[in-house]
Amino acid sequence: MTRALIVIDVQKEYFPGGKAPLFQAEETEARILDAMARARAAGDRIILIRHEFPADQPIFAAGTPGTEIRDGILAAAGDAPVVTKNYADSFQGTDLMTHLEGVDSLLICGMMTQNCVVFTAMSEHAAPFQVTVLGDLCAAPSQLVHGVALNALRSKRAMAETATVWP
Repeated sequence: MTRALIVIDVQKEYFPGGKAPLFQAEETEARILDAMARARAAGDRIILIRHEFPADQPIFAAGTPGTEIRDGILAAAGDAPVVTKNYADSFQGTDLMTHLEGVDSLLICGMMTQNCVVFTAMSEHAAPFQVTVLGDLCAAPSQLVHGVALNALRSKRAMAETATVWP
């Protein structure tokens, strides 16, 4: 089985000092960094996703520091591809599928559990893959929103914690 770890929107906008800081973003980032190291050691592919809107938008505006992927994530990713998206669904209007040739399993994590994570996991383009959302590697505006989103998604997609994927 060939797996890809899809790391969605670990961007400066979601951290302290950004325009939309999320609940426990830094703690989630630390867990994602650990998972990226485990994924690399297991031979899994890593693909980074970054969100960007036109320059006149109030958040994730093109060319602003908030759209930048966090430095630690970029460093840990090495030569992993970075896919830029304009919609919540990481597949919509992007070249993500070109980076998934030969992959049969997607491990999805990242920022905005209730939005970008859910929409990517539920995308019609994800249908050919075995999709698993790594709940401990996702963040939302609050713990409540995160929990509600994961609970709703649980009936549609497989859920796992990092320790069960890379023991």
